[in-house]
Amino acid sequence: MIQAILNNTSRNVEIKDSEIFLNGELREFDFQVIENQKFFHVLYQNQTFYFEIVGFDSENKVYTIAYQGQKFEIGIKDRFDQLLSSMGLDAVSKPKVNDVKAPMPGLVLSIKVHEGMEVKKGDPILILEAMKMENIIKSPVDGIVKSISVSEKQAVDKNQTLINF
Repeated sequence: MIQAILNNTSRNVEIKDSEIFLNGELREFDFQVIENQKFFHVLYQNQTFYFEIVGFDSENKVYTIAYQGQKFEIGIKDRFDQLLSSMGLDAVSKPKVNDVKAPMPGLVLSIKVHEGMEVKKGDPILILEAMKMENIIKSPVDGIVKSISVSEKQAVDKNQTLINF
């Protein structure tokens, strides 16, 4: 059984043979893949729906679906995710990052954040020059910058702490 989460509402989805059960009730769907496992046509209760998968976050198991110009995020929990959650271990399975370390020796060219600043995963936080190339160091997590351990124009060694969250 799969658990699907849409708008903070959880639904249990089970597929047996070619039948789909939603929260234990049999639902009659006609489901067709249109193109490249990205576009879908669904016939449900004599209504036609066209969906497109526009993204997938594999770390969090969240699909982004486009329907009639709107985007929806649908989280998926398989039986293993549900077991970890029931045991209170779901938070343990996600890595906790408290700091960002230099991936290589180099020179700090620019610091893009300040202490107390809120950052999202993937936001640029620092530019490090190494071997005459500028490398954008991005935040590995959503968080708040606790402290900055380096300054601009400072030379750093590999694995030296740059920023703490």
